[in-house]
Amino acid sequence: MSADEVLFVLDVLRRARVEVWVGGGWGVDALVGEQTRDHRDLDLMHRLEQEPAVTAALSEAGYVESLDWRPVRFVVTAPDGGEIDLHPLVFAANGSATQSSFDPRNPFPYPASAFVTGTISSTPVPCLSAAQQVHFHQGYEPTPRDRHDMAQLRRVFGITTHF
Repeated sequence: MSADEVLFVLDVLRRARVEVWVGGGWGVDALVGEQTRDHRDLDLMHRLEQEPAVTAALSEAGYVESLDWRPVRFVVTAPDGGEIDLHPLVFAANGSATQSSFDPRNPFPYPASAFVTGTISSTPVPCLSAAQQVHFHQGYEPTPRDRHDMAQLRRVFGITTHF
């Protein structure tokens, strides 16, 4: 997925008046302010209560649902094969949020500080913080892409990662 495609999707959703945050590989690149690798998809976090508006806007833009693992996540795919991995969040009054997990006793936490701004092609975009990215890259065997992304966060922010 190209930077132009990401910005197109974010514009579609902005015009639908929904809040989303970029995560995953594009989220790391947004934090470091440059595209550092190719991306096969776009990870977006959204407010659960805005999901009907999210799906309607993306459907109007030509995306169709291709995977449903709700309440944890779902995927929509463009006619050209581009994928958006959507993660519904439930927000608390203090600005923190949780995302369901496959173990209902252990939802994924997002502190209020997890929601920041980065840039893609010099355009400000809402994204997940470096600390949140590091938090989500724990507890599994990393792929080469994961290793690359964590290296970018170490390079730019001087933070410690576990791999």
